[in-house]
Amino acid sequence: MNKTKVQEQFGKTAAHYLTSTPHALGKSLERLVTLTAPQKDWRVLDIATGGGHVAYTFAPHVARVWATDITQEMLDMVKTEAAKRGLGNIRTTYAKAEQLPFDDGSFDLVTCRIAPHHFDSIPEFLTEAHRVLKPGGVFAVVDNVVPAGSVGDYINAFERFRDPSHLRAWTMDEWRTAIKNAGFALGHEEQIYKKMEFKSWAQRYDDTMKRLLRAMLTEVTPPVKEVLEPKGDGDDFTFRLCEGLFIARKN
Repeated sequence: MNKTKVQEQFGKTAAHYLTSTPHALGKSLERLVTLTAPQKDWRVLDIATGGGHVAYTFAPHVARVWATDITQEMLDMVKTEAAKRGLGNIRTTYAKAEQLPFDDGSFDLVTCRIAPHHFDSIPEFLTEAHRVLKPGGVFAVVDNVVPAGSVGDYINAFERFRDPSHLRAWTMDEWRTAIKNAGFALGHEEQIYKKMEFKSWAQRYDDTMKRLLRAMLTEVTPPVKEVLEPKGDGDDFTFRLCEGLFIARKN
């Protein structure tokens, strides 16, 4: 099997995603638990689990969590980490977001966090999430979002230049429309800004590439700079990205 760009990229950097601050400690993790109010008898599916942080966070609150991904290195790491943490109710399995190997109406909650901008088809992912949820089940998604227009186009181009597996981050309005089109009743949405440490974010690159990425953050039009907020110098250089969080129910 030829590995996709996503599998290559995340296979190489699996360990990084276990410790990455935005993934391991981001505000949206706590918000997901608060907003979904998980119950002890729930079966949960976490799609594109990556470092497994959503699965670890929900496991103590529910009966069972299935953590799925298309990258075997990620799944192996999650299985090991779940055992280390004593979370015996986490199961891992290979699954493409657009083609889930589960029966209709299998889950009380489906989650997906900071992954859809890598998916081949977000609408197909939403259709599958809807299919595997029980009637009245909860869908919770978090992903990077961008403003509409040229500023959003620039941010997507910048992200894709750093990571070719980044396909496209959507706008809040695109998400809102697609969630409703997939048959969900949208109950809550919010935006969460996250500060990105450039040193960690660009650590896999050589100095020439780092200089170019830094220039792409600072040598920009005022509207782009206003959104990305580049600040600081040297190792303290930061910028910001935005996450959109949506909670919906299957009708």
